[in-house]
Amino acid sequence: MFVTKKHLSRRTVLRGMGAAVAIPLLEAMVPAQTALSETAAVPKSRFVGLEVVHGNAGSTEVGTDMNLWEPVKEGRDFEFTPILEPLERFREYVTLVTMMDCQQADPKTAEEVGADHFRSSAVFLTAAHPKQTMGSDVRNGTSIDQLYAQQFGQDTPLPSIQLCTENFDAAGLCAFNYSCVYMDTVSWSSPTTPLPMTLNPRMAFEDLFGDGGSREDRANRRRIGRSILDGIMHDVARLGQNLNAPDRARLGDYLDNVREVERRIEGIEAYNLENPDRELPEAPIGVPDSWHEHVKLMTDLQVLAFAADVTRVSTFKWGRDTSNRVFPESGNTSPFHSASHHGNTPSGVTNFSEINRYHVELLAYFLEQLENTPDGDGNLLDHSLILYGSAMGDSQVHAHRRTPFLLLGHASGTVRGNLHVRTREETPQANGLLSVLDKLGIEQNYIGDSTGTVAI
Repeated sequence: MFVTKKHLSRRTVLRGMGAAVAIPLLEAMVPAQTALSETAAVPKSRFVGLEVVHGNAGSTEVGTDMNLWEPVKEGRDFEFTPILEPLERFREYVTLVTMMDCQQADPKTAEEVGADHFRSSAVFLTAAHPKQTMGSDVRNGTSIDQLYAQQFGQDTPLPSIQLCTENFDAAGLCAFNYSCVYMDTVSWSSPTTPLPMTLNPRMAFEDLFGDGGSREDRANRRRIGRSILDGIMHDVARLGQNLNAPDRARLGDYLDNVREVERRIEGIEAYNLENPDRELPEAPIGVPDSWHEHVKLMTDLQVLAFAADVTRVSTFKWGRDTSNRVFPESGNTSPFHSASHHGNTPSGVTNFSEINRYHVELLAYFLEQLENTPDGDGNLLDHSLILYGSAMGDSQVHAHRRTPFLLLGHASGTVRGNLHVRTREETPQANGLLSVLDKLGIEQNYIGDSTGTVAI
C-alpha cells in the first residue's frame, strides 16, 4: 500500500446544534513514517487527583497493627491488605507509599487547634498551610494538578476539570474562622485562586461536549429531547468513509459511550422531576440520590474526556469533611463522619475500614474503565497517573500522620508500578507530591514542605 503523510487532525471536532464533540485518537490521526507517529504512540500523561476525606482506618495504631492499609512486605512482592484487596488484579499499576505525614495540615497556632476538617482538603494537593481567614483574603498554594495543567494542558480544549460528589458552599464561612472554600476544593491555580468544583453531572457533560452553538441552541436541544449526537451524525458518516475498519469501530464505541452517559443523565433528571421527595432535596436536578451512581457517572465522564484529549487533568473530590453520608453498597450503614470517629477500638476501626474498602472498590471501577480504553500504543491506564489519598490519617484524633497515599497507572512509562515504598517516619507527604510532579515531567525543586522525592 502506498503510504502518504496525509492524516486527520488530532484536534478534529464534530459540531452540531449545541454540541462540540472531540473524537479519540485514531490511526488516521497518526502520519505514517514521521517522527510524529512515535509521539502519537505515547500520548502525554493524564493526571487525576482523587481525594477521599476522613483519613483511613489503616492509619490508626490498631489499623496499623492489623495491616488494614499498609502491607507487611516492602518492594515488589507486597501483599494486598483488606482495604486494598479490590486492586489486586491491577497489581502492575499499583504504587503504594506509606508512613508519610501531612504536616502542613497540622495547626500552627492555638486558634487553629481543632480545625483540621476545615483545612485538610486545601493541603491535599498543595502541601501548603492555608491562611486562617473568614474573608476573601484566602491564601494557600498552587496545587500539583494546576502546575501540570499550566505546562501540559494549554493545548487541550479544557486545561483541567474539577469534579465533586457533595454539596458545597464556596462563599460561606465554616468553623474556626476558616472560609468554606478551603473545604470545597482541592484545586488552586495560584495561592489566592481556588477553582470551583462541578457537582452536577449535566453541567460536567455540557462542559465537555455541549460547547457548540449558542446557549439557546443547547437549551433548545435539551427541551426537545434531542441527543447531543443527533446534530453531528451526518459528519460522522462522512468521516467514516475515510476511516479503516478499526478506526470506525473505535469511533463508534466512543460515540456509543458518550450517548450512554447522556442517557443516564437524562434518566436521573426524569426520575428526580417525577419524584420530588428526593433523598437530596437541595441537590441540582441532574445529581442522583445514589452516591455510588454519582461516582460512576463522574468517573465515566473523565474517561471520555481523557479518551478524546478534551483535557489531561482532573481532580475528583469524593466527599466533604464532616459529611455523614451513608454508603449502603458497602454493606455498612454507619454515617461516614461518625464511623471515622471510631474510638480506636478494634471493632470501630474494622467498621470504618469497610467504608474505606468500598471506596477502593469504586477506585477499581475507575481503573477498569481506563484500562479498557485504547490510547496510542496502550490504554488510558498506561498513560495516566491517579493520586488517591487524603491529608488526614487517624480521623479519631484528627491526626495527619501515616496519611494514605496511593498512585495508580504507568504515567506513560515513567512509573513502573507493583511497588510498596515505606518511607522513614515523619517524611512529608509533600515528598510524594514532588515525586508525582517529577514523573509527570514537571521540573520543580520543592513543593510546600518537601525535603526530597520518593523512589517510585
